[in-house]
Amino acid sequence: MFEQFFSPDYDTARHRFRALVEEHDGRIDSHEIGLTGPGGTPLTIDVGLLGDPEAKSRLVLSSGTHGVEGFFGSAVQLAYLENQLEDDLKVPSLGVVLIHAVNPYGFANIRRVNEENIDLNRNFLTDERPFEGADPGYAKFDPLLNPPSPPGGLEFYLLRAVLNILRYGMPKLKSSLVSGQYEFEKGLFFGGKGPSKSSEIIRNNLHKWVAGAERVMHVDFHTGLGPWATYVLGACEPADEDEISWLRKYFDQDYVQGMEPNGVLYEIHGEFGAWCKQAVDSLEYHAVLAEFGTYSPLKVLGALRAENRTHHWANPEDPCSRDAKNQLKEAFAPASPEWQSSCVEKGLLITRQAVRSIT
Repeated sequence: MFEQFFSPDYDTARHRFRALVEEHDGRIDSHEIGLTGPGGTPLTIDVGLLGDPEAKSRLVLSSGTHGVEGFFGSAVQLAYLENQLEDDLKVPSLGVVLIHAVNPYGFANIRRVNEENIDLNRNFLTDERPFEGADPGYAKFDPLLNPPSPPGGLEFYLLRAVLNILRYGMPKLKSSLVSGQYEFEKGLFFGGKGPSKSSEIIRNNLHKWVAGAERVMHVDFHTGLGPWATYVLGACEPADEDEISWLRKYFDQDYVQGMEPNGVLYEIHGEFGAWCKQAVDSLEYHAVLAEFGTYSPLKVLGALRAENRTHHWANPEDPCSRDAKNQLKEAFAPASPEWQSSCVEKGLLITRQAVRSIT
């Protein structure tokens, strides 16, 4: 039943989100990123503010930090507005903040990254850390990850990837390849050379969205890691054992992970939720990354590789470019109604647990 909340494109998702927020007497704080989408409409981060504006407890749900993953995150937000918001607003002193499409460019254009090829979940570095550097292992694998040419010919990507896993091990490859790099501007997992437009919007407005709160629970929705239709909740500060213990009190403890080398997740530089927590450290701010599984890691990485390659090196009207977009969307927002319904239902469970954790 929950598959109905998936939208076919960014414009539809944005319209549905704004309409439901207004229907529930919420206020919309909309921020343009200075670009238009494929249909010519402005690309915006839309924030729904609902309930008591002076509430001491605040639930924050964000979607589309990785653009194409916004199909799922938006669906959870729409289902939340339709099915759960009214009950939550009966909870004393609870306010709700819904950040729709943190990366509207990627959502609208079926990319995981933004208009500058920036992975936004690697772009929220603290002021102390410069936007530079890459793990030494990344340069070694750059030719495999980011071939500077259109697709064509026999490349044996899967075989080469499997051989590297056997040689180095998956934990080592995760930490060296996907934790975030700041040198290869056309490569995967590029964190940028400075704050992106989306990052600046968040940086300039987060305090306003949670003003008056004493405690916040923030859930940032993602897809693409883990077994099919399962989920894990990643502590945004994976080495903080006290925070992990606190999260396990309120969420299913088997699903909460820190930085576990053999687990689903991995440590990230410039992670969105961790930055938010540090930015408003004057209040009690908890943040988790809710990651929902789709396909195998090699299939998901292959989809990322193919789309990034065609974006930079192929004609956008070429069939290989359209195929790569379709492959990427399926990797992060499967068309299966069973996957969609099951995962949105689990997303709503997480939001209920999140409310209980701060009320």
